[in-house]
Amino acid sequence: MSAATVHPASPPARPSGAAPAESSHPHRVGDALRAVRVFLGAALDVILLGECGAEAGVRRR
Repeated sequence: MSAATVHPASPPARPSGAAPAESSHPHRVGDALRAVRVFLGAALDVILLGECGAEAGVRRR
């Protein structure tokens, strides 16, 4: 059993500088550049660091 008392409170106000999660228009060029950056980063990990599928949990038959 707990002796704590809970007082109802209003939810915290949203910060004024917060941006919405989804914008009203897509940023296709930015999304494409981000995808290329991620792909190249993964490729460099494989080439330079020698990471392979077995280390990433990929199983082959």
